[in-house]
Amino acid sequence: MNKTILITICARGGSKGIPGKNIKSINGHPLIWYTIQVAQQFQSRIPNVDIVLSTDSEEIKEVTKLCGLESDYKRPMALANDTCGKIDAIKDVLIFCEQSKGCRYDYVLDLDVTSPLRNTEDLIDAFKVIEQQEQAIVLYSVSPAKKNPYFNMVERKANGFYNLVKKRDLALSRQAAPKVYELNASFYYYRRIFFERGYKSIDTENSIIYLVPHMCFDLDEPIDFEFMEFLMANKKLDFIL
Repeated sequence: MNKTILITICARGGSKGIPGKNIKSINGHPLIWYTIQVAQQFQSRIPNVDIVLSTDSEEIKEVTKLCGLESDYKRPMALANDTCGKIDAIKDVLIFCEQSKGCRYDYVLDLDVTSPLRNTEDLIDAFKVIEQQEQAIVLYSVSPAKKNPYFNMVERKANGFYNLVKKRDLALSRQAAPKVYELNASFYYYRRIFFERGYKSIDTENSIIYLVPHMCFDLDEPIDFEFMEFLMANKKLDFIL
């Protein structure tokens, strides 16, 4: 593997769902520590990998420094509000790193702080997938969906009535319904061309997935934090973190 990879760790200071979640303690460590650890483990196994933190918060920068990651980059306030898309923030720090290091990265690997249930094997295996699919410009991690829009998910129509999200054969059983997956928000691989083309979403005509082979979910609500901490503390995870 001789491609250059920039690992981005994006952590805004503001959070409404779980206040201070990026540095909130979980099983004895700040949440962001788990992402830094897997990034550094990946870096130790794969050549030509750099890691950068993107944050607007001095407090987060101090915590990540204690966790072993320092960064000269500070996210502009215009890219640190609730309405700014994450892809714009990633592109900004990518350009910063390329200009400051005088290089050009082949890939960006974005690791989401709030979905830490992954390991280096996941990241390495997923990289092999996107490398083999030359037409793919973005890969994102998914898990098996608990609900299926062809079978047990409905939405409100313009006339006020409800129907299945996806049309299906009336005889279609749950087992026979097309396979669908949930985004688990854990990690994303972007080829450099993704940013050159100006995409604002991972939903492109050349997107592929990596099915995480173990438990993986993100933290949206305070109860999610408690659930994940219980799994970690009681060694209930079905893989080695």
